[in-house]
Amino acid sequence: MRIPHVSLLSFIFCYCFWIHHSVYYTGVSAQIVEDQQQSLLKLKNSLKFKTNKSTKLVSWNPSVDFCKWRGVACDEERQVTGLDLSGESIYGEFDNSSTLFTLQNLQILNLSDNNFSSEIPSGFNKLKNLTYLNLSHAGFVGQIPTEISYLTRLVTLDISSVSYLYGPPLKLENIDLQMLVRNLTMLRQLYMDGVIVTTQGNTWSNAFFQLVNLQELSMSDCNLSGPLDPSLTRLPNLSVIRLDQNNFSSPVPETFANFTNLTTLHLSSCELTGTFPEKIFQVATLSVLDLSFNYHLYGSLPKFPLNSPLQTLIVSGTNFSGAIPPSINNLGHSMSRLRELTYLDLSFNDFTGQIPSLNMSKNLTHLDFTRNGFTGSITSYHFGGLRNLLQIDLQDNFLDGSLPSSLFSLPLLRSIRLSNNNFQDQLNKFSNIFSSKLEILDLSGNDLNGSIPTDIFQLRSLCVLELSSNKLNGTLKLDVIHRLENLTTLGLSHNHLSIDTNFADVGLISSIPNMKIVELASCNLTEFPSFLRNQSKITTLDLSSNNIQGSIPTWIWQLNSLVQLNLSHNLLSNLEGPVQNSSSNLSLLDLHDNHLQGKLQIFPVHATYLDYSSNNFSFTIPSDIGNFLSYTIFLSLSKNNLSGNIPQSFCSSSNMLVQDFSYNHLNGKIPECLTQSERLVVLNLQHNKFHGSIPDKFPVSCVLRTLDLNSNLLWGSIPKSLENCTSLEVLDLGNNQVDDGFPCFLKTISTLRVMVLRGNKFHGRVGCPHSNSTWYMLQILDLSFNNFSGVLPKNCFKTSKAMMLDEDDDGSKFNYIASKVLKFGGIYYQDSVTLTSKGLQMEFVKILTVFTSVDFSSNNFEGTIPEELMNFTRLHLLNLSDNALAGHIPSSIGNLKQLESLDLSNNHFDGEIPTQLANLNFLSYLNVSSNRLVGKIPVGNQLQTFDASSFVGNAELCGAPLPKNCSNETYGLPTSPHARPCTFGWNIMRVELGFVFGLALVIGPLLFWKQWRQWYWKRVDLILCRIFPQLNLEYESSGGHCYQVLRWRH
Repeated sequence: MRIPHVSLLSFIFCYCFWIHHSVYYTGVSAQIVEDQQQSLLKLKNSLKFKTNKSTKLVSWNPSVDFCKWRGVACDEERQVTGLDLSGESIYGEFDNSSTLFTLQNLQILNLSDNNFSSEIPSGFNKLKNLTYLNLSHAGFVGQIPTEISYLTRLVTLDISSVSYLYGPPLKLENIDLQMLVRNLTMLRQLYMDGVIVTTQGNTWSNAFFQLVNLQELSMSDCNLSGPLDPSLTRLPNLSVIRLDQNNFSSPVPETFANFTNLTTLHLSSCELTGTFPEKIFQVATLSVLDLSFNYHLYGSLPKFPLNSPLQTLIVSGTNFSGAIPPSINNLGHSMSRLRELTYLDLSFNDFTGQIPSLNMSKNLTHLDFTRNGFTGSITSYHFGGLRNLLQIDLQDNFLDGSLPSSLFSLPLLRSIRLSNNNFQDQLNKFSNIFSSKLEILDLSGNDLNGSIPTDIFQLRSLCVLELSSNKLNGTLKLDVIHRLENLTTLGLSHNHLSIDTNFADVGLISSIPNMKIVELASCNLTEFPSFLRNQSKITTLDLSSNNIQGSIPTWIWQLNSLVQLNLSHNLLSNLEGPVQNSSSNLSLLDLHDNHLQGKLQIFPVHATYLDYSSNNFSFTIPSDIGNFLSYTIFLSLSKNNLSGNIPQSFCSSSNMLVQDFSYNHLNGKIPECLTQSERLVVLNLQHNKFHGSIPDKFPVSCVLRTLDLNSNLLWGSIPKSLENCTSLEVLDLGNNQVDDGFPCFLKTISTLRVMVLRGNKFHGRVGCPHSNSTWYMLQILDLSFNNFSGVLPKNCFKTSKAMMLDEDDDGSKFNYIASKVLKFGGIYYQDSVTLTSKGLQMEFVKILTVFTSVDFSSNNFEGTIPEELMNFTRLHLLNLSDNALAGHIPSSIGNLKQLESLDLSNNHFDGEIPTQLANLNFLSYLNVSSNRLVGKIPVGNQLQTFDASSFVGNAELCGAPLPKNCSNETYGLPTSPHARPCTFGWNIMRVELGFVFGLALVIGPLLFWKQWRQWYWKRVDLILCRIFPQLNLEYESSGGHCYQVLRWRH
């Protein structure tokens, strides 16, 4: 058969063409491969990175196939399709000239966790095949380029940033969010956390309408604003939503429950409001929900669906309330719920009721119920079987009962925090101590008693041991802690313990190298524990409220890491040698209430809190003292023997919030700079010898809350600029020579709680008829011993809401008037005030916000008692004595159910004493003497218990306890001169019977008559106050009631 000639030629031609092109493409392919390798090597050489931290770039070797290099991925044709340079410690600029952009077959690129410190190059638009781009936390700054929007094949885009680590944040300003994502229709994951997005209102949510494939959206801390738009539910495939740390200021749309694929919802710190929709809890796919730190978000936990996949539930720091539903555990149901739960945080809410059993949540690792209202006890049933539990936190609740020993035997448990509850009984012995992994044990602030089990010191992994503020007792030899080699915190303060720090081998405790916090307050110590001198890492040392005498040792100032030192309430008398090289880190130093004397030498340069009050320091304040107080926030030199002037150098202490120089012998004029401060919150100069006028220099931005100038030699008028201090709560100008009218211009200060003007030369009428402002928070008003005149103003008594008991007020909430000093340290300045109570001057060292007092005594007031005053149903002390008031005592005085002290003496009151006065059950002091009252003293529970001196000087008044009865006969029977003397034996019998009967008369009412018991003890308090001037009267709360308590003033 012949082959046609043309066909043969065609075959030869095709063969030659194939050979030629095979050779050509093989050469080209080899060239491309070589170019790929060269591009990678050039990229490596152009990048700056830390070789000691690199694991990928540092291993790239030309002699090794580049497709096998770490971080490099190739396809079958040996084209580079994937490049992972994450975490390579790359730093320096990265721009469009980089050879990275020649790798145009790249599909996956990961440059995360580096520090490029440059803008994102626009050259990324050359990498059109990218499906995965991760530039997160890579140190990129500035504007996000438009060219990112050209990468239309992207499935995952991560440009998250943490700006505070790298400087300026990434921004989306030149283009809006919609322009960035409009072409990225294949996008499934979008992560933009920390990118500052400039949008108007909630328009940002409209940008995603075309991203129908979007499954994960993460835009935390993006400067987004609300309200949250229900239109997000148009993205049916969304399963992960992270929008934390934005300011939505809106409720959560109930339509979020329509996300049928939702697995993760993060909305923490978003200023959310309203009530959280319960339906969202019941989304069948939801496994992670975080609503924490939305303080105005309300809600409750619903019944969860059967077989719920919920693994993480965090609602910490919200306003959720109510009892935890039964479905959070099995609780009798045939099928358990929340079996997948691993992390449960309900802290800082208002949940109530008993803690439910969680023993069916076998995977639970973290449990936090801190600061709620949970009650009842906990048993082994609650946590039995939770063998994966790592942390349990039940602090600040109302739990009681014994601690179950099984709690301490959970095999993986590392942290137990049960502080500030009502747990009782003794601590049980610990089981499994040698296999225990427990690192934190905090049982402080409970009612635990008995001795500390010695096996607690066998927990070798223990880092934090806090047992402070319990009722533990016995003697503890402190060398037992030498086995706790990892111990960093030891708290044994405020128990009934006696700590023995005298032991032979001090080196035992020196083997604990990381001791940082030592709290041994109120432990009956008599000397400084010697082992402390070798603890160079100690940051906090509290040895207050002990019996340590003698000198403060020099070595204590040389603990270089020391930040807080509290030696208050001891018997220390001096410093051991000169203070040199005191720790430059010392921030809090409290030496108050000791016997320290001489010149004060300790002013740590970085200290923020210095309390030297209640000592015997005697010196003139150094003129350069302000140079050492640059960082000081709180300074108290109160109750010492300081003399001289306050130096001008105090003006340079620009951070000062509290200055207390009270109860000294300071003189001169008050420096103007003290009143000019725009930061000072408390200025207390009472009981000194300052003279002159009060500087009229209070700035417009004044933030003063307490101004106490009582008992000085000040004259003139109240400075008009004081009205600038719109946050003022306590104003005490008592016992000076201020000559002025009633300060109506201060009515603009609506926060005023205490105003004391007693003992000055104030004059004129009281009341401000031309002012519409009110002191609705005013609770203590003392105008006594002045020259005020006229009638008592009715309008003043209409607006003082703080003196009126609300219908809904159950009296259960008690707070003290105090100014917060350290925002995060929980340190307050405690205000005090001296008032006339029950005929005596008493210093109220703590002022309850529910305590109220009105004292208009020793003035020239006339007229009748205004009926409006009888609306002060919360009033405790009322003194109108030594005036020219007249008329009847109002019968409505019976409204003052809280009244404890009433003094109407030395006036012109007439008529009968109203019977309603006898029904004031808390009244323990009464004086209506020297008036014109008539008739019989009403018979009741209280009035007959007062001394006759309370009623003398009323000629027409009769009845007990006055000797004059209302039939003009005196009490007692006359003795007959012919009475037959009793025999000796009968006298003995009478004495015995009289003693028994009299004792029954006293003891019986004390046991069974509450009102008699209250009166009796208040009279005892009064007698003790007269005998011991050092006693102070305080008001404290317990069980929803306010009580007087006597405390010894140190």
